[in-house]
Amino acid sequence: MPNEPVDNRERTSVELFAGGGGLAMAVEAAGFRPLLFNEFAKRACETLALNRATPVEVVDWERAIPARGERPPLVVGDVDKVEFEYLRGSVDVLAGGPPCQPFSLGGVAQGDEDARNGFPHMFRAIREMRPKAVICENVRGLLRPSFAPYFDYIKREMSLPFVERADGARWSDHDEILRKKVDSPDIPDDERYVVEHFPVNAADYGVPQIRNRVIIVAFRRDLGVDMGRYADLVAATHSEESLYEAMSSGAYWERHGMKANHPVRRGVMERIPAARPIPMSAEGEPLKPWRTLRDALGGIDGQPPLPDIPDDRLDRTEYKPGKFTDHVGWPDARIYPGHTPNELDKPAKTVKAGVHGVPGGESVMLRDDGTHRYMTVRETARVMTFPDEWKLAGPRGEKMRQLGNAVPVLLGKVFADAVATVLAEAESTKRA
Repeated sequence: MPNEPVDNRERTSVELFAGGGGLAMAVEAAGFRPLLFNEFAKRACETLALNRATPVEVVDWERAIPARGERPPLVVGDVDKVEFEYLRGSVDVLAGGPPCQPFSLGGVAQGDEDARNGFPHMFRAIREMRPKAVICENVRGLLRPSFAPYFDYIKREMSLPFVERADGARWSDHDEILRKKVDSPDIPDDERYVVEHFPVNAADYGVPQIRNRVIIVAFRRDLGVDMGRYADLVAATHSEESLYEAMSSGAYWERHGMKANHPVRRGVMERIPAARPIPMSAEGEPLKPWRTLRDALGGIDGQPPLPDIPDDRLDRTEYKPGKFTDHVGWPDARIYPGHTPNELDKPAKTVKAGVHGVPGGESVMLRDDGTHRYMTVRETARVMTFPDEWKLAGPRGEKMRQLGNAVPVLLGKVFADAVATVLAEAESTKRA
């Protein structure tokens, strides 16, 4: 039997495919108390256990809702073994980054799918929990024109999660059924979801990194959420044009203590494009400047500056131990065709989950003196807007993999904050 609903005066969440915790941190920071985590990867589970959750192998589902102040359970392993019905009526937000592996174009056309596709598990969780809202983050590749029919199907299935797909049925066959059911009066509004997707660049939300992704958000239709209002709340807050303006005015350089004759400043100013109009917010205010790698290392939102690591300390040992964890210099950084370094006065390039030797799988930075080195795990965490106190488990490569797979915390928080706002407004309207 489902447990009694959690007190309606608080917001709650469940996180699937939680990874290293970026989206989970964002959702909790927006005021949602986590009730359950699930993750398969060993090192990511260790990270979640270090920071926030209690790993469990066997779950007493009748007693699984944690009390306030209690660490939520982390179900370690395949999501197939997670039951959700005990949470029905207790969950405001279901969040996660379900893996959606790149299928072959021919396979998609034939209705074949990769077994690692995580969306079917999200749909089962929706059916069993009936959350008020859903937040999913995924790669921008989902929006490729060649992938459009399948992405449209994903959104249709999320909008009608109770129209279950038959075992063994191809997605294209199920999509035909969904299309016929879209306007059916037989499906009540509390079994329908209003679904929107938002292509985003994390840099446009104050993240010091170029990271193009797609955020999918859904609300249960019976709640009457104003989707136009939601879209306004998740509009971009930062812009490239504003960064160039801050550089041209000198404000950016003054913040970093670089005078007009500084050679790095002069070199950057010689390369920036001609001035363009600065985008404005809906309130008529200019958008804030993009944040750069230099900003991240210097500390944003109250963080202290990270010390640079001298060449003689690129020795795989903690630099200034006790002050920052994972600030470890690593030797033998290389620059080669297809793998250019991060420049300090731009947002960092996309942090990827690749490994050493794979273009894009290494994070190298170009220093002011023209030399280059690997970025530390802590520096990489900074450009993912992870707090310095968040601990990552595993060897260096596994920590970087977790960061490359994560959702930047600041990006996730914008979308989670907006969910909290529109849910509160919709509920207030219903009470009026």
